[in-house]
Amino acid sequence: MASKRVHAALPDPPCQRQDDNEAEEKVFGNIFAELESVTLPLGTTLRSIYNDQPNAHKRFMEKLDARIRNHDREIEKMCNFHHQGFVDAITELLKVRTDAEKLMSQVTDTNRRLQEAGREVTAQKEEVIRCRIQQRNMTTTVEKLQLCIPVLEMYSKLKEQLESRRYYAALKTMEQLEKVYIPRVSQYRFCQIMAENLPILREEIKEISMSDLKDFLESIRKHSDKVGETAMRQAQQHRTFNSAVVRQAGVGHYTKPLYALNGLTHTHNSHTLDDDAEYDDYADDEILTAQDLVDFSPVYRCLHIYTVLGDRETFENYYRKQRKKQARLVLQPQANMHETVEGYRRYFNQIVGFFVVEDHILHATQGLVTRAFTDELWNMALSKIIAVLRTHSSYCEDPDLVLELKNLIVIFADTLQGFGFPVNRLFDLLFEVRDQYNETLLKKWALVFREIFELDNYSPIPVETEEEYKLVVSRFPFHDAEVEKQDFPKKLPMSQSVPQIYMQVKEFIYASLKFSESLHRSSTEIDDMLRKSTNLLLTRTLSCCLQNLIKKPHIGLTELVQIIINTTHLEQACRYLEEFITNITNVSPETVHTTRLYGLSTFKDARHAAEGEIYTKLNQKIDEFIQLADYEWGMAESDGRASGYLMDLINFLRSTFQVFTHLPNNNNEHPSMSGKVAQTACMSACKHLSTSLMQMLLDTELKQISMGAIQQFNLDVIQCELFASSEPVPGFQGDTLQLAFIDLRQLLDLFMVWDWSTYLADYGQPTSKYLRVNPATALALLEKMKDTNKKNNIFSQFRKNDRDKQKLIETVVKQLRSLVSGMSS
Repeated sequence: MASKRVHAALPDPPCQRQDDNEAEEKVFGNIFAELESVTLPLGTTLRSIYNDQPNAHKRFMEKLDARIRNHDREIEKMCNFHHQGFVDAITELLKVRTDAEKLMSQVTDTNRRLQEAGREVTAQKEEVIRCRIQQRNMTTTVEKLQLCIPVLEMYSKLKEQLESRRYYAALKTMEQLEKVYIPRVSQYRFCQIMAENLPILREEIKEISMSDLKDFLESIRKHSDKVGETAMRQAQQHRTFNSAVVRQAGVGHYTKPLYALNGLTHTHNSHTLDDDAEYDDYADDEILTAQDLVDFSPVYRCLHIYTVLGDRETFENYYRKQRKKQARLVLQPQANMHETVEGYRRYFNQIVGFFVVEDHILHATQGLVTRAFTDELWNMALSKIIAVLRTHSSYCEDPDLVLELKNLIVIFADTLQGFGFPVNRLFDLLFEVRDQYNETLLKKWALVFREIFELDNYSPIPVETEEEYKLVVSRFPFHDAEVEKQDFPKKLPMSQSVPQIYMQVKEFIYASLKFSESLHRSSTEIDDMLRKSTNLLLTRTLSCCLQNLIKKPHIGLTELVQIIINTTHLEQACRYLEEFITNITNVSPETVHTTRLYGLSTFKDARHAAEGEIYTKLNQKIDEFIQLADYEWGMAESDGRASGYLMDLINFLRSTFQVFTHLPNNNNEHPSMSGKVAQTACMSACKHLSTSLMQMLLDTELKQISMGAIQQFNLDVIQCELFASSEPVPGFQGDTLQLAFIDLRQLLDLFMVWDWSTYLADYGQPTSKYLRVNPATALALLEKMKDTNKKNNIFSQFRKNDRDKQKLIETVVKQLRSLVSGMSS
C-alpha cells in the first residue's frame, strides 16, 4: 500500500505532460471553435466542460482568457494597420465636398435660367396656335350659323319654355323642330346632336313632372292630418246641425247633408228642408273644397304630360303604387296611441285625409284612379284599422278614454260613409269596443266597491232626524212599516254601504248608457245592452267583491251578520233597478226578449257564503278554546267542577248567538233568533265541539288515561249538554240540539258505569242503550286505560281485586277486537 501511495505522489514524466498538454489544447481548441460558432447549440458544449476531468473548468477559464488576449492583440494590430489609410480618405472626402457644393449651385442656376427661357417660348407658341384655331372656328361658326339661325331660335325658344316650366308648349316646339326645322339642316352634325337630344329633353320633362308629383305626394302625406281634421269637424258639425233640425222640424222632413272636400256634396235623398235658404247659408259657411286645402295642379300637369307622351299607363301605375305605400304608412299607428285620445284622433285624421284626397282624385280626373281601386284600398285599410283598434283598445283601462274612442269611431265612420265608403264593419267593431268599455267600467267599479266595503263600519245606520231619514230613503228604496213607526233617533237595519252600493250601480248604468248614444240602435237593443252590462256588474264584479270581503281575516262574526242583512236589502232593491232601466229606455219589462237582472242570485250566493264563513269562524274559535284545554290525564279524582276553558267557550257561544237576533229569517224579515242561519250555526258549533272533544279522547299521542280524568271529562260534557238544553237559539224541537253530544254521552256512560256486559250483549240491537258507541272507539279508549296501574293505579278502590279486574279488561278487549274485525270484514 505504501508503495502505491509513493508512486501516486511522484510527478508525471515530462513526455507524458507534453502529450497531455497537446491533447488539452486540442480539446479546448474544439470547444472554442464551437463557442465562436453562431449556429451550433451551446448546451452540449458547456456540458462537456463541466463533465470533464477535475479542474477542467478552471483550466478552461484560463485558456479562455488567453484566447481573448490573443484576439485583442490581433484586433489592435489590424486597427493600427488600417488607421492611416482611413484618416487620409476622410481628409480627401472633406476637400471634395466643397467642390461638389459649388458644382451643385452652378447646375441649379443653369437649370433655372433654362426653364424660364423655355416657358416664355412655349407660352407664345401655344397662344399663336390658340389664336389661329379661334379665328378658323369663328369663320366656320358664322357660316354655319347663317344657315342654322332658324333652328337655333326654335331651340332657344324650347329652352325658355323649359325654364319657365311650360312643359306642354315645350313639347309642341319639339314637335316643330323634329318635323320642320331640323330636316332643313340635317346634313350638319350639330343638328343630328340636337335631334338626338330632343328625346332626352322629353325624358327630362317626364322626370321633372314626376319629381313634382313626388313632392305633391310628400306634401299630401304631411297635410293629410289637416285634411282629415277638417272633414271630421264638418261631419261633427253636420251631425249637430241635423240634430237641431230634427228637434225643430221633426224626423223625416229634411235632407241629411254630408261633408265633402271634393267640391261635391253627397246627400241621402229624403225630404228637403222647409227653409232651404237657411241650409244653404250654413253649407256655404262650413263646406270647404279639397282645392282650398291642397294644390292638386302637380297631379293634373303630370297626368297631362304623360298622356301627351303616350305613357299614361306608366303614370297611373306609379301613382297607384305610391298611394298604396302611403296607405300602409298611414295605417301604421304609433306605439303609444292608446295612451291618449289625441293619439287616436291623429290616426283617424290621417286616414280620413288620405281617402278624402283619393275621393277627390277619383272625381276630378278621368281614370287616374277607379272606384275599384279606391274600394280595394278601403277594404285593405278597413281590415288594418279594425285590427289596430282591436289591439290598442284592449290596452286601455280608462273608461273615459274608451268612450272618447267610441265617439271618434262614430264620427270617423260617418265621415267616410259620406264619401261612399262602406263602414258597417266599423259599427260591428263598436260592439267589441263596447265590451272593452264595459270591462274597464267593471274594473273601475270594482275599486269603488272595494273602497265602499273598506270604509263601512258594518253597523246599522243611525238616523237622528226625519231629514236624515228622508236623505237615506232618497238614495235607497227602503220601506219598513215597523221602522217608520219608531221615534227618532232610530237605526236602519242595513249599514251605510247599502245605499252607496245602490247609488253606484245606478251610476254604472248611466255610464254604460253613454256608450249607446249615437250608435243608431233601437230602444230594445239599448235596454238589452244596459241589462246585460248591469248583470255583469252584479254577478261578477259586485259578487267577487262580496266574496273577497267575506273571506278577509279581519271580518268577524258581527260583520258577517251585518253583511247578510245588507245583501238581503240589496236583493230586495233589484226590482227598483229594473224599474230604473225601464224608465231610461221606455222598454216595457213584459217584452218577450227583455233580459232580467240576476241580482237575486248574486246576493243569495253572497249571503250563503257569509253564512258558511260564520260557521267556519265559529268552528275556528271553538278550536282556539279547545287548544287551551290542559287535562291531567293521570289524575286520580276529578276536580268536581267543569274545566275553565270549557266554561269560557260556552259563555262565548252564548254571547255570540245573541248577535244572531238581528239576522233575517227564512221569510226575509227581521227579528229572529229562530232563523235558519242561527239554528244552523248553533247546531254546527255543537257538533264541532262534540267532535273536537271526541278527538281529544282518541288522540293517538295520548297513551294513558285514568278514571279520574274520565270523570273530569264527563263534567265538561255535562256542561255542554246543559248549554244545548238551555235553547241558546230558539226554534229547536225537543232535545235536537242535545243529540249533538249523544256519541260522547253514551261512550262516557259506558266507562263510568263500566257496563260492558250490557254493551256486548245488546251490540247491534236497535234498542241498545249504547247504540252510538262504536267498538273501535271503545277499544281505543279502553286500550289507554288497560295498563295504567303500572304507573297510576286507576283501580285503587279495587286493590284487592286488581287481578280479576285486569282479566276482565283483557276479556273485553278481545271481544271488542272481535267486533272490530267483524265490522272490517
